[in-house]
Amino acid sequence: MRARLLPLLIVLLAAVLLALGLPLAVSIAAAQQQRVVVDRIDDTARFAALAQFVTERPTAASRTTDTAETSQDERGETLRQELASYYSVYGIKAGVYYRDDAPMAHAPEGWYLPQRGEGRDAFNEALLGRRSHDPEQVWPWQRTRLVVASPVIRDGDVVAVVVTDSPTGQMRSNILHGWLLIGAGEIAAMLLAVGAALRLTGWVLRPVRVLDATTHDIATGRLKSRVAAAGGPPELRRLARSFNEMADNVEEVLEQQRAFVADASHQLRNPLSALLLRIELLALEMPEGNEEIASVRTEGKRLAQVLDDLLDLALAEHAEADLQVTDLGALTAERVAAWGPVAEAKGVRLTGSCPPTTGWADAVTLSSALDAVIDNAVKFTPSGACVRVEVEAAGQSVTVAVTDEGPGLGDEELTRVGDRFWRSPAHQNIKGSGLGLSITRVLLAAGGGTITYAHNIPTGLKATVTIPRTRPPQ
Repeated sequence: MRARLLPLLIVLLAAVLLALGLPLAVSIAAAQQQRVVVDRIDDTARFAALAQFVTERPTAASRTTDTAETSQDERGETLRQELASYYSVYGIKAGVYYRDDAPMAHAPEGWYLPQRGEGRDAFNEALLGRRSHDPEQVWPWQRTRLVVASPVIRDGDVVAVVVTDSPTGQMRSNILHGWLLIGAGEIAAMLLAVGAALRLTGWVLRPVRVLDATTHDIATGRLKSRVAAAGGPPELRRLARSFNEMADNVEEVLEQQRAFVADASHQLRNPLSALLLRIELLALEMPEGNEEIASVRTEGKRLAQVLDDLLDLALAEHAEADLQVTDLGALTAERVAAWGPVAEAKGVRLTGSCPPTTGWADAVTLSSALDAVIDNAVKFTPSGACVRVEVEAAGQSVTVAVTDEGPGLGDEELTRVGDRFWRSPAHQNIKGSGLGLSITRVLLAAGGGTITYAHNIPTGLKATVTIPRTRPPQ
């Protein structure tokens, strides 16, 4: 759940930071350009003020040496010096041009008013008596220049235009620097947000993880497991308390069920034993070979076996495994030897391959489980066939495979092996209660083991008991 929730939070946080960062970046770029434009406007206004007194072009007829013309020439020379100094210091092209594009003064000397483009548009706009509009935004990846034009007005008429053509390298560098600062801030904010998201998701999902682990424990048979008190939202804490109450109720119901089965099995054994004794006494008074008496005796013994199995199942479900490091090879070899006479009496060859290998198991319950599996294999194996028991270490577990050469089971029947009271329709006439393999599964689960069933090729059934080599979690 955390793997799904955390990316969602990170994407949302990134979207919020991006939504805040983009307008800020645009604002910084606009502010940097506006500052440059305002400076250029101030410069053009200053040059326009100087050019107001040098607005009449000298002609051949008016070239005299009177004081007014000398003063105008001096002002023109001052304007040219100002423009030259301005260009040499700032690298900004500047010029004052008459309405017919003729230059009054300009710097550098080789720079003239362009015939088209942004400079021409700014010049034409200034001829209308107003400052040129603000240039379009220049971005760091654009190598364009800023052109600003202001009119030179005398007696209410526009007699010339001041034009400045500014490089944008420094401005673009300042914009990029501001963007880098924003990017660094966004990255720092994102890291802080991710850290906060990790803490937040951990706080929110901690009760969920505890609940999931406890649910798994209960599902695997550890019914005593409960959700420990943990932090998190009030709703999840309330869910944890409700889960513990539910687990207590379920455990109580199961305990009552086990107690009922165990008590019923135990209480029925005495009257059943008395009933079987009376049947034996009655059989003494009946003629020998009476089929009805024999049938009643057989059913009575079968009922006694069912009661014993029910009691064993109830005890197995209630008992806790005493796990210890056990030599599984020696234990299996012992059970193979114990069942040897039974197999021999039936004409079945029982073989074992049990190399020494250790695992975590309860020796008593594992012996009971192996007894049930070997008994089942010998029971369904015809005379002259073979039952093989093989112990093998495989990674973090040890397997005990019991393979018989009996009739086997169909695919659908294979999925039902181990169900309580289930027996294959083809084997109803064979002695048994249908609880043996159910007891085996319960005994193995108590110690962290499992049992699986598969077809044996060409015929028969293969039961594989798996025991962990490391201690299972408690």
